[in-house]
Amino acid sequence: MYVFSHPARFRLALATCEAIPGVYPDDAHLVATLHSLGIEALPCVWTDAGVDWGGFDAVLIRTPWDYFQRPAEWSQWLDRLPVPTINDAALLRWNADKRYLLELQGQGVAIIPTRIAEGAALSTVLGELDGRDLVIKPTVSGGAWHTVRGVAGSPTFDAAVAQLPAELTYMIQDFIPQIVHDGEWSLLLFDGVFSHAVVKRPARGDYRVQGQFGGSVKAVDPSPALIDTAHNALRAAAALGHPDTAYARVDGVVVDGRFLLMELEVIEPALFLEGRPDAAERFAANLLARLRRFKPQGGAGEASG
Repeated sequence: MYVFSHPARFRLALATCEAIPGVYPDDAHLVATLHSLGIEALPCVWTDAGVDWGGFDAVLIRTPWDYFQRPAEWSQWLDRLPVPTINDAALLRWNADKRYLLELQGQGVAIIPTRIAEGAALSTVLGELDGRDLVIKPTVSGGAWHTVRGVAGSPTFDAAVAQLPAELTYMIQDFIPQIVHDGEWSLLLFDGVFSHAVVKRPARGDYRVQGQFGGSVKAVDPSPALIDTAHNALRAAAALGHPDTAYARVDGVVVDGRFLLMELEVIEPALFLEGRPDAAERFAANLLARLRRFKPQGGAGEASG
């Protein structure tokens, strides 16, 4: 825990979950930098009824990596919060359901071909896609939760699909082999400005890039054209009524020279700050500016005069 020689100017809650009750290692330098700027940043489990959220100036959404498993509770928690969230609640609600991808497509953003189906209708929709290599996942999900891949019509895939909860809504996407061969891009932007990028690759024999499945991450320098595709995704979100993004991660894959958006992550993405102190410091400075806008006369942590 950090000790302030003077009262902290602001108090910032870092929303996390029961599985990760403390500061996520990737965020360690960010928290240290916030401290140096006079911001007391404390991890708080979002489902903990004992947290006094009103004692903070804002809530930074960081690692609530179970929100998609309890969406109604998540929505109610957002309703009850007495202070602003970063990103703002309207953006969080919109981004929680991956059907937003079709809205972005309507704004001219290239996405992986995507269909939506209710769980009870999956077998009917898949019957029209016989022989296609597909990935299915819930529209409200994360971390490859209830995600399956296989060839439509094959007994193994049909058996896996049959195990999916029927009450959920699903995305059906073509499997893109470039994810295995070339990796999945993640471009990070703070306040709409490009910061840094990584490429994520799955372990041999897998298609999931997440670390818990053996995926790896490598820092990379994207081309100006690729950076512009990330900006374009944010411009499309702005056109849909979400012009302000404190942080965003634009995930996608390059196919035949064209970037196809997989996800626009603005709720709780890993920001890949470890090894990038410059990025953590930029983000911290941006957060300070936001807190000053929320509380121009000083925050909850500042002593009253």
